[in-house]
Amino acid sequence: MSDDTDAHETHCLAVLRETDRDRYLACLLSPADRRGSLAALYAFHAEIARVRDLVHEALPGEIRLQWWREVLEGGRRSEAMAHPLAAALLACVETHRLPVAVLTDMIEARIFDLYDDPMESRTALEGYAGETASALIQLASLVLDPGHAPQSAAAAGHAGVAQTVAGVLMLLPIHRRRGQVYLPADLLSATGLSSEALLAGSDRAAAARAVEAFAGLGREHLARARAAGGVSPDNLPAFLPVSLVEPVLKRAEKAGADALDRPLLPPQWRRQWWMWRALRRGRF
Repeated sequence: MSDDTDAHETHCLAVLRETDRDRYLACLLSPADRRGSLAALYAFHAEIARVRDLVHEALPGEIRLQWWREVLEGGRRSEAMAHPLAAALLACVETHRLPVAVLTDMIEARIFDLYDDPMESRTALEGYAGETASALIQLASLVLDPGHAPQSAAAAGHAGVAQTVAGVLMLLPIHRRRGQVYLPADLLSATGLSSEALLAGSDRAAAARAVEAFAGLGREHLARARAAGGVSPDNLPAFLPVSLVEPVLKRAEKAGADALDRPLLPPQWRRQWWMWRALRRGRF
């Protein structure tokens, strides 16, 4: 391994430790010879997922996302080589022959985060999750065990939706402050809650129904992910963060309407324990 590769891996792990502590731990629980590539992939995902946090307006956010798209499509080569994360990502893509189109679709999906448009339907949410969280799991599987990765595609698809549901529930207070609504409009309508009432927190009974129904959607996809099978032992590290979904869904169901105001993120030590236990048990 070259000095540059070592430096890039160290940089990506440091970035990941600050931006996505759970996937940082998943990296540490992965084989050492795959750790650098996973760190680059996860740190890239964390970078594009937090663009909304780094900009005050949508246009600068779109410019940031466009830069990453151009890097992946072969442009800005000299800039990318001087950027440790970009250089590490390109090395990961080349080494593991990752499909660039999947990564650029992931970038495209993140444009939604920059605006306050409502999530139109469950189908729209599932599509968003498929291009972000599900794609990330499948790309990680290609890094870990490419020979068996196709067998876990269905599990990755459902697991990513379950992860997205849990993530939305955890971030409800932040999204409300921003004026963002990720809960699907058809689900809100079915539970008697409008997006305006969700943002205002004015109808607690309907909000509790919406949280319960949304958590139920997450449970449905988590069950389907587990039933799909096909996850090889070598690919299990790609699914370790999914082991955090069920505890978050339980917290949301218990909190009800309070989930609109109260963070649901379990303590770090618990999240570490759940992932370690999943690895030891051989299932997420």
